Amino acid sequence: MRLRRSELSTPGSNEYMLRKAAASQADLVILDLEDAVSPDAKGGARAKIVEALTTLDWGKKTRAVRINNLESEYAYQDIITVVEEAGEHLDILIIPKVKAARDIWWVDILLTQIEKRLHRTRPIRLEAFIEEVEAMLHIEEIARVSPRLEALIFGPGDYSASQGVDSRGIDGSFEIYPDTWYYARNKIAIAARAAGIDAIDGAYANFKDSEGYRRECLRARALGFVGKWAIHPSQLEIANQVFSPTAAEIAEARAIDQAYREAQAQGVGAIAVNGKMVDAAIVRSIQNTLRKADLLGL
Repeated sequence: MRLRRSELSTPGSNEYMLRKAAASQADLVILDLEDAVSPDAKGGARAKIVEALTTLDWGKKTRAVRINNLESEYAYQDIITVVEEAGEHLDILIIPKVKAARDIWWVDILLTQIEKRLHRTRPIRLEAFIEEVEAMLHIEEIARVSPRLEALIFGPGDYSASQGVDSRGIDGSFEIYPDTWYYARNKIAIAARAAGIDAIDGAYANFKDSEGYRRECLRARALGFVGKWAIHPSQLEIANQVFSPTAAEIAEARAIDQAYREAQAQGVGAIAVNGKMVDAAIVRSIQNTLRKADLLGL
């Protein structure tokens, strides 16, 4: 398990922003080679990312690189260059615009070949961007295709174009349909949970709208997502707060867990704690809170 409350996307071509990302409070930092980098800057961005990974102090952050679309002419070289030159300093590759399980499989095979040739013992893990309608049709297969895969990420921007959604609904605030992404998020969360991996919500473009960003964090958390992308450092504190259990939630979860354990030892199946009925289903649910608390060292 990793902390993924906040995943900060940073242009791989911008050395200043790479340094800022390394010093940020993000749980996971994405060094981006795709949308944030113009075609004529792709090669230079690879070199800057390798240098950043191998020379900057990233602390306890998870280090990820988003490669280019697998249907582009850039993706295979992204993987080879970054993994061969900085693989010991890299935790995750993020695959954009996944359409089917074969996309994950192809990257897995290429990574396996590189790791065997270089005698690497620590495998690079994967996250998959769900931002095409084709992916939604094959989401369960995608979620289970590779042991390298650790998370599914919803990308509302590209997904809205793929489905033909009114662009006013990208940020989830389309007046006539208040939660545009309920179905897509719910389906991704279910597939991820069933496969034992994480679900991450995508970017919120208006980084000056902190309340809108918080609202989308809360909507995603309610459906079982464990974190959200950030495109600006100002969004990190909000994501980290929303996707962390409060001290009161942790205390309540521990009290319920302890009381239920004591009841089980006495052969009792359901009990009341602070006026609420507690049974095995409730205890199973609070384990999510306890696991997150442990990850945070709380």
